[in-house]
Amino acid sequence: MNKPKAQHPHSIRMEQDSALRSMQKTSLAMGLSTAMLLPLAAVAQTATTDKTVDMREVLVLGKRLDPNPNAEAGTPYKAKTSGDSRHTRPLAETPQTISVVTKAAIDDSGLTDLKQILAAQPGITLGTGENGNAFGDRYIIRGQEARSDVFVDGLRDPGMSTRESFAVEQIEISKGPNSSFAGRGTAGGAVNAITKQATLDHDFTRFSMGVGSDSQRRITSDVNRGYGENFAVRANILWGEEDVPGRAPSNRSRSGLALSGLWEASDTFSLTTDYYGLRTKDHMPDLGGYLVGSVPNRVPATNVPVYAQTSDFLQSDIDTLTARINWKIAPQLKLTSLTRYGKSSNAYVTTGANIGTRYNGSNSVPFTAAALDGGHTGWQEVDYFAHQSNLRWDKELAGLKHEFIFGAEYTDHKVLSGTYQITNTGAYTCRTVGNNTPIVGPLNAYCLSDAYGQNYANLNTLAGRSATRLGWNQDWKVKTVALTAMDTVDLTEKLSAFGGLRADYFDLNLVRRNNTTGVITGDYGYNDTLVNGHLGLSYKVAKDAIIYASVASAQDINGGEADSGTNSGYGGAVLYDGKIAGAKPETSINYELGTKWDLFDHKLLATAALFQTTKKDVMEGANYDTVGTFNTGKNRVRGLEVGVAGNFTERLSGQIGGSIMQSEVLGSATAANIGKPLANFAKKSFSAQLKFQQTDALSYGAVARHESDRCGGQPDTAAGYTNGVCAQPVPAFTVYDVFAAYRFSRRFDLRLNVLNVGNKDYYTAVYRSGAFLYKGDARAVRLTVNYEL
Repeated sequence: MNKPKAQHPHSIRMEQDSALRSMQKTSLAMGLSTAMLLPLAAVAQTATTDKTVDMREVLVLGKRLDPNPNAEAGTPYKAKTSGDSRHTRPLAETPQTISVVTKAAIDDSGLTDLKQILAAQPGITLGTGENGNAFGDRYIIRGQEARSDVFVDGLRDPGMSTRESFAVEQIEISKGPNSSFAGRGTAGGAVNAITKQATLDHDFTRFSMGVGSDSQRRITSDVNRGYGENFAVRANILWGEEDVPGRAPSNRSRSGLALSGLWEASDTFSLTTDYYGLRTKDHMPDLGGYLVGSVPNRVPATNVPVYAQTSDFLQSDIDTLTARINWKIAPQLKLTSLTRYGKSSNAYVTTGANIGTRYNGSNSVPFTAAALDGGHTGWQEVDYFAHQSNLRWDKELAGLKHEFIFGAEYTDHKVLSGTYQITNTGAYTCRTVGNNTPIVGPLNAYCLSDAYGQNYANLNTLAGRSATRLGWNQDWKVKTVALTAMDTVDLTEKLSAFGGLRADYFDLNLVRRNNTTGVITGDYGYNDTLVNGHLGLSYKVAKDAIIYASVASAQDINGGEADSGTNSGYGGAVLYDGKIAGAKPETSINYELGTKWDLFDHKLLATAALFQTTKKDVMEGANYDTVGTFNTGKNRVRGLEVGVAGNFTERLSGQIGGSIMQSEVLGSATAANIGKPLANFAKKSFSAQLKFQQTDALSYGAVARHESDRCGGQPDTAAGYTNGVCAQPVPAFTVYDVFAAYRFSRRFDLRLNVLNVGNKDYYTAVYRSGAFLYKGDARAVRLTVNYEL
């Protein structure tokens, strides 16, 4: 297609300077105003530029051309390569399980938040976080914590935030320990979001406008313009809000801006600068239901009203600035460099509820009712800098073709956090009692219903609750320097090997203080070096088919989770004799035997893998002085994961995956835990997204996802069983979605999504006491109009 007319270099510099000023001020509103001018400029240029486009050039299985450079041509649900340049071979030749969710699959699914998208993938479940921690999303991959193992374009995205997909090109989920690529943590795997970048390949201006049930409204735009032969700018804009399906007045709002500027100085050197800003707010976030009954008959309560208080909220503000360099130094030598500075502010005030025996205060007749808890609060300010450089060197040595990667990384992550003071002014509605407490007396609790089971009016203002932000109580900092060496080599025409080694030197400091008096209660720090590796062998059993075997390791550190303080059961620091040092790193080793088949002229990728991950030296909890929980835990996960993605026929495309796993606690400071399965672990999970292109204009499809039952409890240790029966059960569920799209012209199409079409009541996570149970969204209808200029 023809390039737009070149702009004067001075104009280009002015636009770039303006964008940079917006980034430096981290002002989302200013950025939105600037970016809104791009579609208007695109319209003006379209009116004066001849762009005769063949329909076949823009439609592949009903989709417009995808600017994603990692996509497989003509296969909307299949990625060809990873967005991480350290994977030098196509995904079909990489000896590791890497699941990819493409932008086309995300769009067709109708899902938008990263949490929703990942929850639909096999082998991944969701958790609630300690004490109802609601900073953001919490993922569990193959039974292992992964809430801090989220990356953006290969760099760790610190802090627990709510994450969106509006600026995402594809999502890559690496399964199994992954420290040779990702550094500390990553015991079960890692999530890497590949973002949309400016491109000189072709210009486009796309708008999407959606409306739906639950007062849903969502507007996005994606504009890419080239200026001359060397410059391109891309802007993605988001605004949306909706009530939580089936749980109003709880609602969610999202607004975001992603700006990307490309300068291609020559065929061998390019510089890309990006700004990403996101504002998310959940007003009156819903913690769902709670468990009722006693073991062995605990079940989710039915007909639970929305009891969130009007002052409750969950909020994330994110601003990042990234610069990346791609420099082809020589025909066989290429440097890729990324530098990022970012800030995020995350905060929450939420209200839970739990069932129990209550009294009306004037007599001793008990009744059963749910009552509000005291609330859960937190805030954190995240400040981080990261730089990563990778040098790829393709070299033939001793007659063998090598693809070397030499990398260096530096990160400086700081997280300052605190809590809120909760104040209640509402009149109490019931009485709870403790041991040796009279059951007749003043009311002291907020029951949702009376002794006759009738809900009180105005539940969302029942407690008259307000929150005041207190000062910080924790200052967490970690600096890391890492060196990486990797090599992929063809040993024979059929046999290839991959090896990787990474060393991470870290320096961690943790200061704790009383955030009402300001008194320092602890100042802890230590440093150490982690060394991890990855080795894989693959053998071509056919032209486009391999079998492979791999082994990889991962390590995590004492106090590695910034949100957990000194709660080691959730990744916080274990203390001994007033110090944080003393524990060995938690170490995970994964063995995997798999096969990959690139079928139908590379249109369909089929994969299968048997795996075993063993994690040892687990820090289980509490106080080492008393119960000795340094490095006392050990667990194992074994399983089979299969998947297919791509085009089954010329008109049928899809992505299908399934995982069958077993977990077992092999060692614990609590002897009764040994032999039990891990907490929050689903043995079976399955997902399928299929799309049929009935005509060039009409397509339709369906999504199914299934998750077997699981049992709550503390991460990395045994599920909560009483006499062999789960005390905090999350029932199994199967949910179906449907979608259909009709293309009226090359520029205009319409998509209808019905999520949870059967209006299934299902639950995604449970707190370890069963006090609250996260509820999945009810049925939701979404109608989206897509238009391209």
